[in-house]
Amino acid sequence: MLALITGAARGIGRAIALELAKSGFDIAVNYNSSEDAAESLVNEIKALGQAVGARREIAAAKFKADVSSQEQAVKLFKDVKAEMGAVSVLVNNAGITRDNLLMRMKFEEWQEVINANLNSVYYCVKEAIRDMAKARYGRIINIASVVGLIGNAGQANYAASKAGIIGFTKSIAREYASRGITANAIAPGFIATKMTEVLKDEIKAGIEAQIPAGHIGKPEDVANAVRFFASEQSAYITGQVLAVDGGMTMC
Repeated sequence: MLALITGAARGIGRAIALELAKSGFDIAVNYNSSEDAAESLVNEIKALGQAVGARREIAAAKFKADVSSQEQAVKLFKDVKAEMGAVSVLVNNAGITRDNLLMRMKFEEWQEVINANLNSVYYCVKEAIRDMAKARYGRIINIASVVGLIGNAGQANYAASKAGIIGFTKSIAREYASRGITANAIAPGFIATKMTEVLKDEIKAGIEAQIPAGHIGKPEDVANAVRFFASEQSAYITGQVLAVDGGMTMC
């Protein structure tokens, strides 16, 4: 089966691609600007099959597209299908931040985040769902955020986009459960990536103090949750939001 991961070249997306490849999925690596990183990931996935003793070679290819553009998202799915076949597992991971307090937030900062984080999910699911419905099988996994559950000062645009993903996920889960398609969301907490590496130590320490587990998460923690939702073990689970946050947002 083929898994397409958007924004897969680095960070959480990269970890997801590697984890699904280890589980035997062929991988379509979507990227926008990090071509070298995407190429490196494709080569690592291809080599992975032999390393984990896979019964067959794992196929992998990279596909450049800015999924915040409907035109490019449509082309992405056409290109993937032509080269690798229909997508069985879609992981919507691509996203950006443009943080600012609301009074200072420019409309462009709002719109860029909504386009990249939320509209991209709509575009990609809309393209994937037809083949999934025909096959009566599909796994849609949307990467949201704990910020979409609890909000965060200075991130009104980001929180709105991630909360929108959660509502969208639940809606399509209801629409397509009878077709053998599941749709679930994962809400990561504070995860160590290049984006968070630049934070000062005192800021990191303050964040860690709010996490019951006592430490920041790894991209692999999110990837493990994706692997479960992509597997047959999750067949009776749909419309759910799983927080991977070390207990940060527990009720």
